[in-house]
Amino acid sequence: MKKSSGKRCNCRMVFYELRNINGNLMPHFFGIIFPNIMCFLLSQTVISQVPEAARETANTSLMLSLSLVIPMSIMFLGYGALYAQEVEREIPLRMRLFGYGVGAEVLAKVIAHLIFMTFALTVYGLFQGLVMDMKRPTVQAFLGWILSLYLIGGVCLVLAHGIAGICRKFSLTFGIDMILYFMIMILTGMMGIKTDQLPKGLQKCAALLPMTHISNDYVDFWLGGSYRFMPLLQSFLFLGAAAGIVLLISNHTSRRQNRV
Repeated sequence: MKKSSGKRCNCRMVFYELRNINGNLMPHFFGIIFPNIMCFLLSQTVISQVPEAARETANTSLMLSLSLVIPMSIMFLGYGALYAQEVEREIPLRMRLFGYGVGAEVLAKVIAHLIFMTFALTVYGLFQGLVMDMKRPTVQAFLGWILSLYLIGGVCLVLAHGIAGICRKFSLTFGIDMILYFMIMILTGMMGIKTDQLPKGLQKCAALLPMTHISNDYVDFWLGGSYRFMPLLQSFLFLGAAAGIVLLISNHTSRRQNRV
């Protein structure tokens, strides 16, 4: 008789993960409140000094840039903090004892975080559409933007999962995640410093991140212009490979821990 590999992912598990997310203030603040407030404040201060003819384009560029904060905050900071707490408290091990497999647990977390990210993006889109004067995108540019945000979110989640699995301590995981989070924001031009103002070495590092290409160049495609997708695709491949390597190291570390 075939042995069961464990309970499968179900709606109850997804709702459980959604409740965990709601109990964590970090994704709510950094994923919903922070990007909306920053976008609004910068549009009323910095962008207001831009000549009126270029103001809509500047607002659009600002909106695209700060939209990247949402997947990074929810799928990287939020997921990383939540999963690190669970690992430290050995909750995944308890889930195994109750018959829930690793795949079912991770799938429930991924679905819950994708639902929350979709909600955050919807709030962001509605709020920015109401309070900011922006250029309307082409259909291709809009779909490409949405796809890129979800791809970034997926890679960030894999990276956060790997870091938490390696560190196995909330404090260490959170510290590493916060350092990487703000480093990425600085490199990709989301902290007020444009990427082309950075030293040449840091510009090369920034070019390896897909956030850089969306933050700095994507507005031209949004407005109907041409766009070179190859650098964006190459950066996705690099970041995905880096996240994959971290996850492999994490899995190896977990197997060693289980043997001890």
